Amino acid sequence: MPSTTSATRTAAILIRSARKQADLSQAELARRIGTKQPVISRWESATEEPRLSALARVVSACGLRLKLSLVPDEVDRSQIRQQLAMSPSQRLESVANLSRLRATARRIG
Repeated sequence: MPSTTSATRTAAILIRSARKQADLSQAELARRIGTKQPVISRWESATEEPRLSALARVVSACGLRLKLSLVPDEVDRSQIRQQLAMSPSQRLESVANLSRLRATARRIG
């Protein structure tokens, strides 16, 4: 089986959640959007990724509205640039220092 992407897993969670909120079976949801129950099953099990338009139809059929938004990437690109500027030995030393720090750090809470 091919590996699932984060987007596929997210779509699966959204579809299952919308269907359950609407108290629909997979067969009823499939009928409402004009497809077959096995398609809904594949989407919910993340073995197949629906198109965005199909995802919107599913959500609408469940009496909900799909709202998409863009959010900033959480990756600190300056740290990546700093790591790439280091030599391999400097990177190794940096990782070793971090490992030592984590090993001696006291857990709070």
